[in-house]
Amino acid sequence: MNFNEKLIDLRKSRGLSQEELGAELHVSRQTVSKWESAQSYPDFQRLVLLSDYFGLTLDALVRDVDVQEVREKNWNSEKLDSIYQDVSKAKRIFKWWLIGAGTAAGIVLTLLVNFFLHAIFVW
Repeated sequence: MNFNEKLIDLRKSRGLSQEELGAELHVSRQTVSKWESAQSYPDFQRLVLLSDYFGLTLDALVRDVDVQEVREKNWNSEKLDSIYQDVSKAKRIFKWWLIGAGTAAGIVLTLLVNFFLHAIFVW
């Protein structure tokens, strides 16, 4: 039996919804859903909480898990997190670049207006 199938069976044997199990583990219902559909796996801390909650050893909980699949999914998740961090950093840089460019444009515009007003009223 795969981990996701075990989790479904354990949750249902306690009569819990995904939302209720998520609340016990301090994760969202969507996270539990992803675990149960084998889209992702819990991190080590959550595995320990799951094993404690269901009264199982970690070995019994994760036996028969395809370690390579877990590595690939975790790697994809880490890569996605890295991409989000890079995008956030680029947004911050772009925001400050826009602020700088806007400030520079404002200064140039002020100087031009000052020059034209000076040219019209002083000459």
